Amino acid sequence: MKRVLFLLITGLSLSLAGFTATATELKPTKPRPAPELNLSALDGGRVNLADLRGRVVLVNFWAVWCPPCRKEMPSMERLSKLLAERPFTILASNAGETPEQIRPFLKEVPLTFPILLDQDSARMKAWRVFVLPTSFLVDKQGQIRYSLSGHIEWDTPEAVAVIEQLLAE
Repeated sequence: MKRVLFLLITGLSLSLAGFTATATELKPTKPRPAPELNLSALDGGRVNLADLRGRVVLVNFWAVWCPPCRKEMPSMERLSKLLAERPFTILASNAGETPEQIRPFLKEVPLTFPILLDQDSARMKAWRVFVLPTSFLVDKQGQIRYSLSGHIEWDTPEAVAVIEQLLAE
């Protein structure tokens, strides 16, 4: 319960502050193995990050109630389309909401990348996510290489350049 309150207060604080990160705030991290991410997808089936080795993966933790999360989703969709022919995948892991809570948002903002259901927020905890949205760029070997707390426009030239660098490795 304390964690949920912290996330709600933090998300509200960030949205009230108009917190917007920039691609330059994608923080390079010491490469480390990405934690397990094996969840049911909203549209059925399961998605396992381990099965995506050989691809660069943007893992995004988000919630419908989070205004900054909602704001960055259209840019993530544009990025997905921009890199559709490349070994790149976006996984949006929803933090604790039900399909019934998520689907109305997806009618407003149609997304083609997988929406994963972390209904008990266990994966979010394993990834040490404390603020929504939080994103990670995972390289082709399954190593976290960049992280970001807050939202950005993912299809800016600066953000795309960071992803292109990982794709070229």
